[in-house]
Amino acid sequence: MSHSPLLNLPGPSPDLLDDVNAAIAQAREFVEEFDPELVVIFSPDHYNGFFYKAMPPFCIGLHARGVGDYGTHLGPLEVPEDIATDCAEAVLAAGVDVAVSASMDVDHGTVQPLEKLFGDATSRPVIPFFINAIAVPLGPLHRCRALGAAVGDYLATLDKRVLVIGSGGLSHSPPVPTLATAGPAVLQRIVHGEPMSAEQRQARQAVVIDAARSFAAGDSDLQPLNPAWDHQLLEIIDAGRLSEFDSWSNSFVLYEGGGSAHEIRTWLAAFSALATAGPYQTTVRYYKPAAELIAGFAIRTARTVTPK
Repeated sequence: MSHSPLLNLPGPSPDLLDDVNAAIAQAREFVEEFDPELVVIFSPDHYNGFFYKAMPPFCIGLHARGVGDYGTHLGPLEVPEDIATDCAEAVLAAGVDVAVSASMDVDHGTVQPLEKLFGDATSRPVIPFFINAIAVPLGPLHRCRALGAAVGDYLATLDKRVLVIGSGGLSHSPPVPTLATAGPAVLQRIVHGEPMSAEQRQARQAVVIDAARSFAAGDSDLQPLNPAWDHQLLEIIDAGRLSEFDSWSNSFVLYEGGGSAHEIRTWLAAFSALATAGPYQTTVRYYKPAAELIAGFAIRTARTVTPK
């Protein structure tokens, strides 16, 4: 499922929020029926927990806490350290280089889906996987597929009902700082992790709100959403043809989807994990080119197909 800080901020119209929340409610019913004993979530970070001082492509949280950005959960998550450690060892043994963190900070990209699906980010044990989707240079997409497959193979060894979540927008290019464009103060934050004060967080929220308002009004130089590309991606996922993403270059994703479209890496990892258990079928199928959220916003639920 996609995430957006604007779901928790003033600005989006009631009609849009009603539409998105109705789809989230369907996903929540799916989750309630499945009643998972463990949650694995693949998510990006927006320079709240990972910085250019040391930017891994992948990282598993052995302990994690929400930073509380955009009104999301502030405080520890319920991470089963023993399972997370075993999973990290299994992923490394499968040939996928992954970092581990005994003190992972996660932001709305991780916490918002947990809150939307469970009502409380701490109601289930969760293993958070960070996937770098913003800080260039980025690795090839096939490594995200390999990560998901390695995780899926490990999860199959557990006698548990495991819900796998991929958290990311599709086409979208919100105002995110880069090494090439950031001023000195912002560089301190995205490189060294300089903490943001309450006033700085409020100022950043105001920037996001203003950017969304301008984007929705068609008065913005941000890259437009690309519904045609989003639908192409969702059709590949619905059909289970995940290996097709191996031919998608990073420059292609940037050109078609925008600067933050690499969050699709979380979807690819999640569905690759599921696919290790066999063919799957998507059920809830929601998509909205939501300019007021500056995102192609999508939700998919899926389960493996049980042979008859």
